[in-house]
Amino acid sequence: MSKFGVLVMGPAGAGKTTFCSALIEHLRHNRRSCYYINLDPAAEDFTYEPDLDIKDLISLEDVMEEVGLGPNGGLIYCFEFLLENLDFLNEALDSVTEEYLIIIDMPGQIELYTHVPVLPNLVKYLTRTGSLHVNLCATYLLESSFVIDRAKFFAGTLSAMSAMLMLEIPHVNILSKMDLVKGTMARKELKRYLDPDATLLDDDDLADDARSREQGEAENGGTKGDTDPATPGNLMRGTSFKRLNRAVAQLIDDFSMVSFLKLDVQDEESLGAILSYVDDAIQYHEAQEPREPADDAGDYGAWNE
Repeated sequence: MSKFGVLVMGPAGAGKTTFCSALIEHLRHNRRSCYYINLDPAAEDFTYEPDLDIKDLISLEDVMEEVGLGPNGGLIYCFEFLLENLDFLNEALDSVTEEYLIIIDMPGQIELYTHVPVLPNLVKYLTRTGSLHVNLCATYLLESSFVIDRAKFFAGTLSAMSAMLMLEIPHVNILSKMDLVKGTMARKELKRYLDPDATLLDDDDLADDARSREQGEAENGGTKGDTDPATPGNLMRGTSFKRLNRAVAQLIDDFSMVSFLKLDVQDEESLGAILSYVDDAIQYHEAQEPREPADDAGDYGAWNE
């Protein structure tokens, strides 16, 4: 019997736990069952108490105190410890049926998704044919405020693509917290970020050229412009930095793998659209038995008790 799950990933502050809470609420409203797992050994505050919490096995605070590691090293230690004690997951998930959507809330340290092999090993264990055999989809959240800084946006997009290549499972990439940029950008302009457009950097070059002309005019007029190459502003507009950004954007364009969905957790339609993509990726509905309306009502009542 297959199980179905979604892995919620992304950098710190992207809104992963908030998304999990909103998704649980949305599933409740639509009479669907879910099983919530927290795999962040440092997380403390939850809107919905997890059904399974890694802190019942190991916590980051204990590792830092007893082993003497820092936050990042301690996090990797926690996941290595989890991989050595996979019965913790197996025993909890063994009884979860195919009607449930397993929601797995992950930490925000991006090294887990980019170059450390612990997460790929965990995904292989969850998805392999056997007692668990979870049809798993990953969601990668990137905060929508990244679009204000295009170099930062392409760096975040590269981290999403790296996670896709590392995990080798279906991916849904999401621009979260859309309410933060609502009304600040035209819809046509926003589409260039949903399907990342490398020519966005051309606009930055035009702005830099205009700024350089202004500085030149200021110098010719007797006013000294800020031309010190060591200042942060000029450093981030330097030739080497531009070449790096263009190489990153071209790499993303060459792979043509990453596109984003918009997420506003206060909008039910936005949540429903993302859930629809997740369901399609894991083929959730194909495994469900047809049910009579009366059965749905009865199940919902029992589920709420």
